[in-house]
Amino acid sequence: MRQVILIIGGNVGDRMALLSEAKSKLMFKIGQLKDKSAVYETQAWGGKSKGDYLNQILIFETDFEAEYILDIALKVEKELGRERDVKWGNRTMDIDILYFGEEIINKPNLIVPHPYISERRFVLVPLEEVLPDFVHPKFHLTNKELLRKCTDSCNVIKVQ
Repeated sequence: MRQVILIIGGNVGDRMALLSEAKSKLMFKIGQLKDKSAVYETQAWGGKSKGDYLNQILIFETDFEAEYILDIALKVEKELGRERDVKWGNRTMDIDILYFGEEIINKPNLIVPHPYISERRFVLVPLEEVLPDFVHPKFHLTNKELLRKCTDSCNVIKVQ
C-alpha cells in the first residue's frame, strides 16, 4: 500500500457539495481515505480565476500507481463539470497529486511532488494541519518548514 496525498478544490458552483462528491468518487475509485484536512477558503492563485476557492487535503492508501491515480483524478474532474479552457482559470473541481509516498516522479504528464507546493499557502496550510512533519522528498524540508518559508500572501481561512 502506498500513501497518496491529494488536494481537491474549486471556485464554481456549489463548492462544498462538489468537494463532498469528489471525495466520495475518489474513495470509491482509488482506495481508503486515511485522513483529511479541514476545508479552507482561499483566494484565487495564478491570476486568471474569479471567486474564492474551497480546498481540502485528502490522504489515501492505495495499491494503484501514480499514473492511474492521475487518470482517475482527471475523470472525476470531468464528471464534476471541469472544463480545461484557461490555465489557472475558474473550475468546478481541480484534483492534484501533491505527494505519492516519498517518490519523485518526473514524466511529461505527471510531476510529483507537485512543483508548486512550496509556493502556495492554500496547499501548505492544510498540509501542515494533517502532515506537519512529512518531509518533501526533493527539498528535504517538512511541510511545516515549507509553510514558514512560503512568501505567498493569499488568505487561507478554515471554514469547516
